Amino acid sequence: MSMHTRVGILGATGAVGQRLVQILADHPWFEVTSVAASERSAGRRYGEAVRWLLPGPIPASVARLQVVPAVPERVPEEVVFSALDANVATEAELAFRAAGRTVISNASSHRLHPEVPLVIPEINADHLALAERQRQKYGGAIVTNPNCTTIGLCLALEPLRRRFSLRRVLVTTLQALSGAGYPGVPSLEAVDNVLPEIAGEEQKVETEPRKIFGRLTGEGVELADVAISAQCNRVPVREGHLLSVSVELGAKGTLEEVKQAFLDYRSPLSGLRLPSAPERPVLLAEAPCRPQPLLDRDVASGMVVTVGRVRPCPVLDYRFVALVHNTLRGAAGGTVLIGEVVVKGSRLLRAQKAPRQ
Repeated sequence: MSMHTRVGILGATGAVGQRLVQILADHPWFEVTSVAASERSAGRRYGEAVRWLLPGPIPASVARLQVVPAVPERVPEEVVFSALDANVATEAELAFRAAGRTVISNASSHRLHPEVPLVIPEINADHLALAERQRQKYGGAIVTNPNCTTIGLCLALEPLRRRFSLRRVLVTTLQALSGAGYPGVPSLEAVDNVLPEIAGEEQKVETEPRKIFGRLTGEGVELADVAISAQCNRVPVREGHLLSVSVELGAKGTLEEVKQAFLDYRSPLSGLRLPSAPERPVLLAEAPCRPQPLLDRDVASGMVVTVGRVRPCPVLDYRFVALVHNTLRGAAGGTVLIGEVVVKGSRLLRAQKAPRQ
């Protein structure tokens, strides 16, 4: 697929925005032609306005772009990726939707709105039908990427949900410092410490999966009937969220059957040849001390969830540990993958409508 889609990035100077710049700069389908940020950055070249936090240089193709305000009048692209803070995203993304744009957002502002799809493409790409309903009503659409921890949890649960269904889930998270953005957690709080509260995080982890696992209806999404209890902690790790999960299954299975469910799971997107979609989005680690953030977060360019330590649970049915790269699969990478599905779908639709030669 050689044709490039011109895209803009909202919130391009922040931590997730920089990841979007890094991923999209060499993307085979997308070309970044606008970068937007706050008024204090507007008017300067991106390379001058940003405090670059990632390894390697700022991509030259983006470094020379002038930063503009995050308003539709200054960002003309039909597709925009949003890494705006939630307090700014609420109104800004609605403005872009009203201007006829497709907003693919990593912000939390609209995730639970009944009209807005909350998407992990391997799990509920069919929910993107909500975007078309928005276009008919507003001219544009907002599509949202889930919370980074939610993505790790849902992908880890998906092989079990497909094979056995789910009833109850208990999850305790050990979340990386980068999840708090930049400058994030003060060093004197983070070093030699664990912070047992992340504001709003437990509610997101308990509610978002019910929408992702839910059933699309004519009215919206019917939430899945699964109970989730989450306790979220910030730990002194740079990147990579570790989740300790216990699950009660809808149908009983042996330990070997549960492990085999992980081993057998393949991406339902494989036939689409999406650049960011791993063939196996969930990997099973057999070593008893894995996964670990330092060793496993970058597998498959950070786009897979690694599961390990699968064993019986004396309270529910089974327990395991899962690892997700929070700024790649859990944020920028997951958002780009949604964009690939959206663009692939629109191109297929245009091809179907094109007259045959």
